[in-house]
Amino acid sequence: MRLSRRTALGTALFAPALLTRPARSASAKIIKAVPIGDLKVLDPIWSTAYITRNHAYLVWDTLFALDAQNRPQPQMVQAFEISPDNRIYTFTLRPGLLWHDGTKVTAADCTASIRRWAAKDGMGKALIAVTADLSPLDDTTFRLTLTQPVGFVIDALGKIDSNVPFMMPERLARTDPNTQITEAIGSGPFRFNKPEWIPGVKVIYDKFTDYVPRDEPPSQAAGGKRVKVDQVELIYTPDSSTAANALINNEFDLLENPSPDLIPLLRKSADISVKANDPLGYQLFMVLNHLQPPFDNRLARQAVLTATRQSEFMQGSFGDNTPWRECPSVFGCTTDATEALGWPTYDLAKAKALLAQSGYDGRPVVIMDPADNASLHPGALIAADTLRGLGMNVDLQAMDWSTLTVHRAQKTGWNLFVTNATVTGINNPLLDNYAKQCEDAWYGWPCDRRIADLTRAWGLETDPAARERIQRDLERAHLEQVTLIPVGQYQSVIAARKSLTGIIPGPALFYWNIDKT
Repeated sequence: MRLSRRTALGTALFAPALLTRPARSASAKIIKAVPIGDLKVLDPIWSTAYITRNHAYLVWDTLFALDAQNRPQPQMVQAFEISPDNRIYTFTLRPGLLWHDGTKVTAADCTASIRRWAAKDGMGKALIAVTADLSPLDDTTFRLTLTQPVGFVIDALGKIDSNVPFMMPERLARTDPNTQITEAIGSGPFRFNKPEWIPGVKVIYDKFTDYVPRDEPPSQAAGGKRVKVDQVELIYTPDSSTAANALINNEFDLLENPSPDLIPLLRKSADISVKANDPLGYQLFMVLNHLQPPFDNRLARQAVLTATRQSEFMQGSFGDNTPWRECPSVFGCTTDATEALGWPTYDLAKAKALLAQSGYDGRPVVIMDPADNASLHPGALIAADTLRGLGMNVDLQAMDWSTLTVHRAQKTGWNLFVTNATVTGINNPLLDNYAKQCEDAWYGWPCDRRIADLTRAWGLETDPAARERIQRDLERAHLEQVTLIPVGQYQSVIAARKSLTGIIPGPALFYWNIDKT
């Protein structure tokens, strides 16, 4: 039997992951799961990649966290007070918080962590811009003083999606935010087992026995993080068929991102549950490099937008095996009815005319294709076909997702890639990193001062009705400038053996509360 390159690669990685694991106690509970990608970056502040975010949720904890109703709840915080003028916030940490090296968590750790996060994250930047002072009062208490009242302080500290404000020891939090940390010392429910980490093969997390969970029941990222297993072993398996067969054969317990075309096969197994894990789901979108030709020209970006049919991306990526919908919104669709604020009608002839007006000269357009990512790889292929249909010269470059997350930070060498974001993590202008502009811009580096000013106005506005009006103006402006191109919204699914119980729905895979029988 002849194996494809990807199948051979998947088999080669899969076998050592299972065969070289050190012997464990027969009574140990170990969850063996296939993550969404290969972990290459440990730092969830330096990177927004979801593989790094998911890693971080095992290792680090947060001051606040969103519950199942997406309401921020105290997590590491025991209590907090807000002054009558809404300018001074005083936070007290709950007792029993320890770092994995055995030292106590302090208020100084938290203030340093907030500052490092705020230097990278859009919502954090908006918060630090109105911060007059942020300093510890003693070992367990710190104070945030604002220059003016704003309505998003607790929402920012309870942010559930990248960049999440994870708390780190002060010595790590003082690392330049543009430099990756190389240690994963947290205070979360699992301890990163660095000696057993084999990049490209597996990552091991051990139960942190000194972690003290909250008393409340778990609710999305909030509540008590009770660990019911001894270890989580994440085994990178880029070939989706290898992963699915191993799950069916009881060699894996869970697939975080099963290939959509294999979902019918997995559903046939009486021992496997396949279900959506995030009620709001994900938006799939194209990121365009605004700094490099041809997409430094707005007409070229409008050409791609006008030639895009979301149904093609959704059907081609997920078929009928994953719930999906069209969504003409940069900030995602949280209700059934969403007005198309400036979304153009599909018109290939008009799109070609726009491209001609842009002065496109036939140069290669580099599309980065994460060939190991079952959710994103089809979108890259469809994006390539869309651009070829416009008459563009496409250079489709295959790579693994973790490599793409490194390349996307480079301002040259690429023109487009397809990625996703949880709707929970993009549904307002301060949350959506890819919608940021100019000096605050993320990968793609768009810059439109009107959008930047409207985003700032939204952050400072405390009236909900006024915020809604500003956000509608922002929707129109983003589509006019083609900051990015949404190509549809879908619900991701996970596949797990029924021997796992207690999986918590959410935009990330949380491994606390899961038991294995």
